[in-house]
Amino acid sequence: MREGPNIAAIAAMVGDPARANMLTALLNGEALTATELALEAGVTKQTASSHLGKLEAAGLVAVEAQGRHRYYRLADADVAGLLETLMGVAARAKALRTRTGPKEPALRHARLCYDHLAGDLGVALFDAFIKNKWMTPGPEKTFALTRLGRVKVDTFIRGLGDIEAGARPLCRACLDWSVRRHHLAGALGAAILDEVMERGWAAQRGTSRILDFTRSGEAGLQRTFMFTLGA
Repeated sequence: MREGPNIAAIAAMVGDPARANMLTALLNGEALTATELALEAGVTKQTASSHLGKLEAAGLVAVEAQGRHRYYRLADADVAGLLETLMGVAARAKALRTRTGPKEPALRHARLCYDHLAGDLGVALFDAFIKNKWMTPGPEKTFALTRLGRVKVDTFIRGLGDIEAGARPLCRACLDWSVRRHHLAGALGAAILDEVMERGWAAQRGTSRILDFTRSGEAGLQRTFMFTLGA
Protein backbone atom coordinates (compact mmCIF):
# COMPACT_ATOMS: atom_id res chain seq x y z
CA MET A 1 0.00 0.00 0.00
CA ARG A 2 1.34 3.43 -0.93
CA GLU A 3 2.17 5.89 1.81
CA GLY A 4 1.17 9.54 1.82
CA PRO A 5 -2.07 11.54 1.54
CA ASN A 6 -5.14 9.63 0.41
CA ILE A 7 -6.34 11.88 -2.39
CA ALA A 8 -8.88 9.28 -3.52
CA ALA A 9 -10.84 9.71 -0.28
CA ILE A 10 -11.03 13.48 -0.69
CA ALA A 11 -11.86 13.14 -4.38
CA ALA A 12 -14.72 10.80 -3.49
CA MET A 13 -16.05 13.34 -0.98
CA VAL A 14 -16.03 16.17 -3.51
CA GLY A 15 -17.07 13.97 -6.43
CA ASP A 16 -20.58 13.25 -5.21
CA PRO A 17 -22.95 15.67 -7.05
CA ALA A 18 -24.95 16.61 -3.96
CA ARG A 19 -21.85 17.22 -1.85
CA ALA A 20 -20.22 19.17 -4.70
CA ASN A 21 -23.26 21.46 -4.90
CA MET A 22 -23.19 22.04 -1.15
CA LEU A 23 -19.47 22.81 -1.14
CA THR A 24 -19.69 25.28 -4.02
CA ALA A 25 -22.65 26.97 -2.30
CA LEU A 26 -20.29 27.70 0.60
CA LEU A 27 -17.66 29.33 -1.63
CA ASN A 28 -19.07 32.80 -0.97
CA GLY A 29 -17.81 32.52 2.62
CA GLU A 30 -21.27 32.48 4.17
CA ALA A 31 -22.24 29.85 6.76
CA LEU A 32 -25.42 27.95 5.84
CA THR A 33 -27.73 25.55 7.66
CA ALA A 34 -28.37 21.97 6.60
CA THR A 35 -31.82 23.02 5.36
CA GLU A 36 -30.33 25.73 3.14
CA LEU A 37 -27.68 23.36 1.82
CA ALA A 38 -30.32 20.69 1.14
CA LEU A 39 -32.03 23.15 -1.19
CA GLU A 40 -28.73 23.87 -2.95
CA ALA A 41 -28.10 20.16 -3.43
CA GLY A 42 -31.68 19.22 -4.34
CA VAL A 43 -31.90 16.56 -1.62
CA THR A 44 -33.87 16.07 1.57
CA LYS A 45 -32.67 17.61 4.82
CA GLN A 46 -31.96 14.12 6.21
CA THR A 47 -29.80 13.26 3.20
CA ALA A 48 -28.03 16.62 3.42
CA SER A 49 -27.26 16.03 7.10
CA SER A 50 -25.71 12.68 6.22
CA HIS A 51 -23.54 14.27 3.52
CA LEU A 52 -22.51 17.09 5.85
CA GLY A 53 -21.47 14.61 8.52
CA LYS A 54 -19.14 12.96 6.02
CA LEU A 55 -17.75 16.29 4.84
CA GLU A 56 -17.10 17.36 8.43
CA ALA A 57 -15.35 14.08 9.22
CA ALA A 58 -13.18 14.55 6.12
CA GLY A 59 -12.15 18.02 7.27
CA LEU A 60 -13.78 19.80 4.33
CA VAL A 61 -16.40 21.72 6.31
CA ALA A 62 -16.58 23.12 9.82
CA VAL A 63 -19.73 23.48 11.88
CA GLU A 64 -20.73 26.01 14.52
CA ALA A 65 -23.77 25.69 16.78
CA GLN A 66 -25.78 28.80 17.55
CA GLY A 67 -28.96 28.29 19.49
CA ARG A 68 -31.00 25.54 17.87
CA HIS A 69 -29.18 25.83 14.57
CA ARG A 70 -25.95 24.41 13.21
CA TYR A 71 -24.14 26.47 10.61
CA TYR A 72 -21.74 24.96 8.09
CA ARG A 73 -18.87 26.69 6.30
CA LEU A 74 -15.79 25.60 4.37
CA ALA A 75 -13.07 24.41 6.74
CA ASP A 76 -10.42 26.81 5.46
CA ALA A 77 -9.00 28.66 2.47
CA ASP A 78 -7.23 25.50 1.22
CA VAL A 79 -10.60 23.81 0.67
CA ALA A 80 -11.86 26.89 -1.18
CA GLY A 81 -8.74 26.86 -3.34
CA LEU A 82 -9.24 23.18 -4.13
CA LEU A 83 -12.83 23.79 -5.22
CA GLU A 84 -11.94 26.80 -7.37
CA THR A 85 -9.14 24.81 -9.03
CA LEU A 86 -11.52 21.92 -9.75
CA MET A 87 -13.98 24.38 -11.26
CA GLY A 88 -11.20 25.66 -13.52
CA VAL A 89 -10.29 22.14 -14.63
CA ALA A 90 -13.97 21.36 -15.26
CA ALA A 91 -14.37 24.51 -17.34
CA ARG A 92 -11.24 23.68 -19.37
CA ALA A 93 -12.53 20.15 -19.94
CA LYS A 94 -15.91 21.62 -20.98
CA ALA A 95 -17.64 19.77 -18.12
CA LEU A 96 -20.07 22.65 -17.70
CA ARG A 97 -23.56 22.99 -16.35
CA THR A 98 -25.72 25.19 -18.55
CA ARG A 99 -26.88 28.27 -16.71
CA THR A 100 -28.76 31.05 -18.41
CA GLY A 101 -29.81 34.50 -17.34
CA PRO A 102 -28.19 37.81 -16.42
CA LYS A 103 -26.14 36.46 -13.52
CA GLU A 104 -23.61 34.71 -15.76
CA PRO A 105 -21.83 37.85 -17.07
CA ALA A 106 -21.80 39.28 -13.54
CA LEU A 107 -20.17 36.12 -12.17
CA ARG A 108 -17.50 36.31 -14.83
CA HIS A 109 -16.81 39.97 -14.12
CA ALA A 110 -16.38 39.97 -10.33
CA ARG A 111 -17.27 37.43 -7.67
CA LEU A 112 -16.18 36.00 -4.35
CA CYS A 113 -13.85 33.02 -4.28
CA TYR A 114 -14.11 32.20 -0.58
CA ASP A 115 -12.71 35.51 0.76
CA HIS A 116 -10.90 37.07 -2.21
CA LEU A 117 -11.73 38.65 -5.56
CA ALA A 118 -12.22 36.41 -8.59
CA GLY A 119 -13.43 36.88 -12.15
CA ASP A 120 -12.15 39.36 -14.73
CA LEU A 121 -11.19 41.93 -12.10
CA GLY A 122 -9.41 39.37 -9.91
CA VAL A 123 -7.36 38.06 -12.83
CA ALA A 124 -6.47 41.58 -13.96
CA LEU A 125 -5.33 42.40 -10.42
CA PHE A 126 -3.07 39.32 -10.35
CA ASP A 127 -1.66 40.20 -13.78
CA ALA A 128 -0.89 43.73 -12.56
CA PHE A 129 1.15 42.36 -9.64
CA ILE A 130 3.19 40.27 -12.08
CA LYS A 131 3.54 42.93 -14.80
CA ASN A 132 4.65 45.62 -12.36
CA LYS A 133 7.07 43.26 -10.56
CA TRP A 134 5.24 43.67 -7.25
CA MET A 135 5.63 39.96 -6.47
CA THR A 136 7.90 37.10 -7.46
CA PRO A 137 7.08 33.37 -7.73
CA GLY A 138 7.75 31.03 -4.83
CA PRO A 139 7.01 27.34 -4.19
CA GLU A 140 3.62 25.70 -4.74
CA LYS A 141 1.83 28.63 -6.40
CA THR A 142 2.86 31.09 -3.69
CA PHE A 143 4.46 34.47 -4.30
CA ALA A 144 6.55 36.91 -2.30
CA LEU A 145 6.08 40.66 -2.35
CA THR A 146 9.01 42.62 -3.75
CA ARG A 147 10.14 45.91 -2.24
CA LEU A 148 8.11 47.74 -4.88
CA GLY A 149 5.16 45.50 -4.09
CA ARG A 150 5.30 46.30 -0.39
CA VAL A 151 5.33 50.02 -1.16
CA LYS A 152 2.33 49.63 -3.46
CA VAL A 153 0.33 47.51 -0.99
CA ASP A 154 1.13 49.90 1.87
CA THR A 155 -0.62 52.67 -0.05
CA PHE A 156 -3.87 50.70 -0.05
CA ILE A 157 -4.14 48.57 3.09
CA ARG A 158 -3.01 48.97 6.69
CA GLY A 159 -1.15 46.48 8.84
CA LEU A 160 0.71 44.57 6.14
CA GLY A 161 3.20 43.30 8.73
CA ASP A 162 0.43 41.76 10.83
CA ILE A 163 -1.15 40.18 7.76
CA GLU A 164 2.21 38.80 6.67
CA ALA A 165 2.89 37.35 10.13
CA GLY A 166 -0.11 34.99 9.93
CA ALA A 167 0.11 31.30 9.14
CA ARG A 168 -1.66 31.69 5.79
CA PRO A 169 0.46 32.29 2.66
CA LEU A 170 0.55 35.99 1.88
CA CYS A 171 0.17 35.72 -1.90
CA ARG A 172 -1.12 32.66 -3.70
CA ALA A 173 -2.23 31.96 -7.26
CA CYS A 174 -5.76 30.55 -7.48
CA LEU A 175 -7.00 29.21 -10.82
CA ASP A 176 -10.08 31.14 -11.96
CA TRP A 177 -12.71 28.83 -13.44
CA SER A 178 -14.37 31.45 -15.65
CA VAL A 179 -11.25 33.13 -17.06
CA ARG A 180 -9.07 29.98 -16.78
CA ARG A 181 -6.13 32.02 -15.54
CA HIS A 182 -4.98 32.87 -12.04
CA HIS A 183 -6.35 35.45 -9.66
CA LEU A 184 -4.79 36.67 -6.41
CA ALA A 185 -5.61 34.62 -3.31
CA GLY A 186 -3.93 34.20 0.06
CA ALA A 187 -3.94 36.62 2.98
CA LEU A 188 -3.17 39.57 0.72
CA GLY A 189 -6.01 38.77 -1.67
CA ALA A 190 -8.40 38.64 1.29
CA ALA A 191 -7.04 41.89 2.75
CA ILE A 192 -7.42 43.73 -0.56
CA LEU A 193 -11.03 42.60 -0.90
CA ASP A 194 -11.74 43.59 2.73
CA GLU A 195 -10.44 47.08 1.97
CA VAL A 196 -12.47 47.27 -1.25
CA MET A 197 -15.63 46.44 0.71
CA GLU A 198 -14.70 48.81 3.56
CA ARG A 199 -14.33 51.68 1.10
CA GLY A 200 -17.73 50.91 -0.38
CA TRP A 201 -16.25 50.19 -3.79
CA ALA A 202 -18.19 46.92 -4.08
CA ALA A 203 -20.95 44.98 -2.34
CA GLN A 204 -22.04 41.37 -2.39
CA ARG A 205 -25.27 40.80 -4.29
CA GLY A 206 -27.56 39.20 -1.73
CA THR A 207 -26.41 35.69 -0.85
CA SER A 208 -24.84 35.05 -4.26
CA ARG A 209 -21.10 35.15 -5.00
CA ILE A 210 -21.51 38.13 -7.31
CA LEU A 211 -19.70 41.34 -6.34
CA ASP A 212 -21.27 44.51 -7.71
CA PHE A 213 -18.67 47.25 -8.06
CA THR A 214 -19.69 50.87 -8.21
CA ARG A 215 -18.40 52.76 -11.24
CA SER A 216 -16.07 54.82 -9.07
CA GLY A 217 -15.04 51.72 -7.09
CA GLU A 218 -13.98 49.77 -10.16
CA ALA A 219 -12.15 52.82 -11.49
CA GLY A 220 -10.44 53.22 -8.12
CA LEU A 221 -9.26 49.61 -8.09
CA GLN A 222 -7.88 49.89 -11.62
CA ARG A 223 -6.22 53.22 -10.90
CA THR A 224 -4.65 52.04 -7.63
CA PHE A 225 -3.21 48.85 -9.08
CA MET A 226 -2.48 50.25 -12.53
CA PHE A 227 -4.48 48.00 -14.83
CA THR A 228 -7.22 48.34 -17.42
CA LEU A 229 -9.57 45.51 -18.32
CA GLY A 230 -8.90 44.24 -21.81
CA ALA A 231 -5.51 45.92 -21.99
